[in-house]
Amino acid sequence: MPYGLPYVARGQRIGLLGGSFDPPHAGHVHITKEALKRFDLDQIWWLVSPGNPLKDRGPAKLARRMAAAREIMDHPRVHICDFESHVGTRYTAETLAVLQDTCLQARFVWLMGADNLAQFHRWKDWQDIMARVPVGVLARPGDRIEARTAKAAQVFRRAQLHPRNSRALSRQDAPVWAFVNVPMQDISSTQLRKNGSWPKG
Repeated sequence: MPYGLPYVARGQRIGLLGGSFDPPHAGHVHITKEALKRFDLDQIWWLVSPGNPLKDRGPAKLARRMAAAREIMDHPRVHICDFESHVGTRYTAETLAVLQDTCLQARFVWLMGADNLAQFHRWKDWQDIMARVPVGVLARPGDRIEARTAKAAQVFRRAQLHPRNSRALSRQDAPVWAFVNVPMQDISSTQLRKNGSWPKG
């Protein structure tokens, strides 16, 4: 596969977890393993981005974040990718368009947390993202209110699967999304940067 992407058999269901991973942590690992089960995925790719257009502060160097991601996420069906840096995309909608053109045999699912869903309408071409791929949202128990009141959830309310059908998400045609509650670890990249666990470098 080009751009260092892993092999994909025809029809494989690939979850995409994008972010700066600055730094990657146990919470990322946890939701990744949950997503594999909850959405019946064959693989998950961590798309480690060069930067986040919604954040003023730039992340640590990409090579450092990639190395840390590979160290913490050790699973045969999870792959760490720097696809966006190879193809020069900056926004998720652009990245998905290139991925779909590159991997015609794959069925992609975009993965996000409830916090991202709450501000998803601020993403560039967010409705195009919903129209392109199924979206799987993972959240702490109790975050359902945040998901229900999100603009994206309201606009696409008719496209939401019932939680008991979440394993069928990856086989559905977009627009479709599912919201599942998973026990979350109380950890964030922001906390790790603030407490000095991820010193600048």
